[in-house]
Amino acid sequence: MLRNSASFVAIAAMIFLAGCAGLGSMEKAIETLNLKVNPETLILRGDIVEVEITGNFPAKYFAKKVRLEATPVLVWDTGEAAFATEGFQGEEAAGNYTVVPFEAGKSFTYTASIPYEAAMEDGAHLELRLKGLKGDKVVDFDPYVLCNGVITTPQLVQPDDKFATTPDRFQRTMSYTLGDDINYAYNSSRVTTAETRQDGWKAMKELFALAASADSVSLTGTTIEAFASPEGEITLNEDLASNRAASAQKALMKELKRKKVDTAEDFYTLMAKGEDWNGFKRLMSASDITDKDLILRVLEMYSDKSKREEEIRNIAKTYSEIEETILPSLRRSSIAMNYTVEGYTDEELIALATTAPATLTVEELLFSATLFESVNDKYTIYAACADAYSSDLRGHNNAGVCLMEMGRRNQAEEAFNAARSLDPNNKAVLNNLGAIARQKGKTDEAASMFAKAGSGAEVSYNKGLVAITRGNYGAAISNMSGSTTANLALAKLLNGDANGAKTTLENANDDSAMSSYLLAICCARLGDGDGVKRNITDALTKDGTLRGKAQTDLEFQNFSSELGL
Repeated sequence: MLRNSASFVAIAAMIFLAGCAGLGSMEKAIETLNLKVNPETLILRGDIVEVEITGNFPAKYFAKKVRLEATPVLVWDTGEAAFATEGFQGEEAAGNYTVVPFEAGKSFTYTASIPYEAAMEDGAHLELRLKGLKGDKVVDFDPYVLCNGVITTPQLVQPDDKFATTPDRFQRTMSYTLGDDINYAYNSSRVTTAETRQDGWKAMKELFALAASADSVSLTGTTIEAFASPEGEITLNEDLASNRAASAQKALMKELKRKKVDTAEDFYTLMAKGEDWNGFKRLMSASDITDKDLILRVLEMYSDKSKREEEIRNIAKTYSEIEETILPSLRRSSIAMNYTVEGYTDEELIALATTAPATLTVEELLFSATLFESVNDKYTIYAACADAYSSDLRGHNNAGVCLMEMGRRNQAEEAFNAARSLDPNNKAVLNNLGAIARQKGKTDEAASMFAKAGSGAEVSYNKGLVAITRGNYGAAISNMSGSTTANLALAKLLNGDANGAKTTLENANDDSAMSSYLLAICCARLGDGDGVKRNITDALTKDGTLRGKAQTDLEFQNFSSELGL
């Protein structure tokens, strides 16, 4: 009875193997498919792992009635992830898979991707799982290992986001103009004592006294425009305007001499304007005279200025406001006294910014901060500026930039948000908030902020960091051009230019452990074992915590002896 059972099992096995004869030979000959993975080790790109597998079914390999389902699977210590399944079938098999001719064979290229998981970095490998089907028979081939796991070099992006300050508009020498009008009696060019007692002339005298006593105040020139009222004769008005300009100059020269203020030869610019018809129209339009519009229309009908002057005299007899207010206001010399005030010295600004910041203007405070070397001191001044001038976003924003340099990101974000509340579209603030979002892993939010921020060196560089994170290495290189940083080198390395990356790192002013580590990767990709050894030793000397990374990093899988770990 036992013999009969054994015979039955053997017969059954023979029948099964006979049915699967094509599958068995196909499994045994899998090496002939010449399977290749590009790249030879999978590499993270953005947030996905991509794979490309090429191969060739040789002639007379693929049995005519067989179907084959191929599934690349990434396997690691604690899990696995399958790529999409690709199907192939023989010429006589039923189904909709890619047909492989028995006599000719067929080459193929397979591409797919899966989302990246952090655990994939730990001892992963890529294997191909093949399932053969012939009729209702199914055979699972032994897994075929294609390559080691995932290189995660793109994750070596360094947080060197560029933060933008908002500039001051400080001018140490400020230019000002003090104006005054000297009015005259009808047909007169004499400057009366009453005119020199007016508030405008008093202010002029105070300026002269200040210029005489303070080295920081300098008179730079004056322009005198003299006019006559338009009811006088044309020739008389022209001479009268010139005389009035001269009399105003004489009055100024007398006052400056009294205050002992010297002036250059070209200090005075005299401009005799003649009758002030435009001024008359302006004052008439602004007056409360009931018929002002009609009066002006009538006067403008006269192309002959003499006729118009006569008519103005007649109208003035009827309207007292014209006679008593408008015409006297036009008989004048208008003085524009130009002067400069020299601001505080750097030493004075530093002292005031630290002891009495509220006494400085917002521009002086913002500029003062740039005079300090220490970021802590800069922050103190910008914070004081934000407190004293809370409605000006620059103090808040620049304080935030300092806080980022000090490693206080949460407080920096609060400062940037305070700045944004004052101007939601400020480009520097948008850039800075975008940089913080990128550092917090909010890539889409960061990209949106940078798009709104537009252009600029800081914005472009930060766009490059986003491009690396998204796997757009060409765009990253373009955006970061002009810089010499480890991140630019990383972008070049990931874009296939290990030599360019190495050159960038060697020219960078970066003595960090990560810079040395990246140099070691460049050397590994260039097949330079000595360079790997030299730079990995340097990196570990600077930062011993990189030892574990280097031990498992597949960038160095062919340089175990050089690592010496």
